[in-house]
Amino acid sequence: MVRNPDKDKDIIISRLKQQGCRITKQRLMLLDVILEEDCSSCKEIYYKAVKKDPKIGAATVYRMVNTLEEIGAINRKNMYRITCDENDNGGYTVRLNDDSSINLSESKWSKIIESGLEACGYIKNQKITSVVDRKKAVSVNK
Repeated sequence: MVRNPDKDKDIIISRLKQQGCRITKQRLMLLDVILEEDCSSCKEIYYKAVKKDPKIGAATVYRMVNTLEEIGAINRKNMYRITCDENDNGGYTVRLNDDSSINLSESKWSKIIESGLEACGYIKNQKITSVVDRKKAVSVNK
């Protein structure tokens, strides 16, 4: 598939905004660095970024890379290549104890949560406006 860096950038910016991230000059510059070339490590991204902005810190680069990974825009296993798709709005993967998994879009995830909350008596004729994940990874141990 041929990537369109401008379209990818717009999709990523939209996802960052959905996560409540401010779109700063440094974040935009880091996106440009990642979109311009495939990078094999955070360190490589940092070295390229320092050439464009000597004031940028390594911690800023690492935080941005982590944020991009969390929103599904990049994949460390894929050498920091952009992996977003306009038809993939993030969504959720539910892993099951038999090593299978279920991929759910945001809208399906919301419907499942609403159905579950309604079935348990927590809500009646209400719609979810947001879900706040207070931990990065949720584990259910039974």
